[in-house]
Amino acid sequence: MIHTRSFPYKPTDHECERASNSYLMSLMAIIVGLPIPIVNLLATFIFFMGNRKGTYFVRWHCSQAMLSQLGLFFFNSYGFWWTFSILFGDTAISNEYVAYLITIFIFNFTEVIFTIILSTNIRKGIHMEMFFFGDLTNLITKPKFHG
Repeated sequence: MIHTRSFPYKPTDHECERASNSYLMSLMAIIVGLPIPIVNLLATFIFFMGNRKGTYFVRWHCSQAMLSQLGLFFFNSYGFWWTFSILFGDTAISNEYVAYLITIFIFNFTEVIFTIILSTNIRKGIHMEMFFFGDLTNLITKPKFHG
């Protein structure tokens, strides 16, 4: 699900730290706003916007972190509103609801583990890509050439 690929250049220590922080931002947001799915997405988006003019390595990893949070956002939002309708509406707990909660728990737990792995390896200068999100990031994030 995560694999190492070569990067066009060797990032500096400063770049590695900033890229690593893009993943840590989502972990910090989980601590602050766990029950509300938009908090993780907003925190990652703000960090992404603050680094959109950074080096290619930093922009690439900010983009991958942003895309992975965006993917989780839709699953988490659906679960949030389904739970809200059970608590404050006339919807009953069903087997489908329990199965969905288990599924999004697995998705979120996996994402936290991947985030920790990515953050520690990116900080060491090892470029790693997530399944699906890495390929998507390669499509939308291109190096800036000056000349």
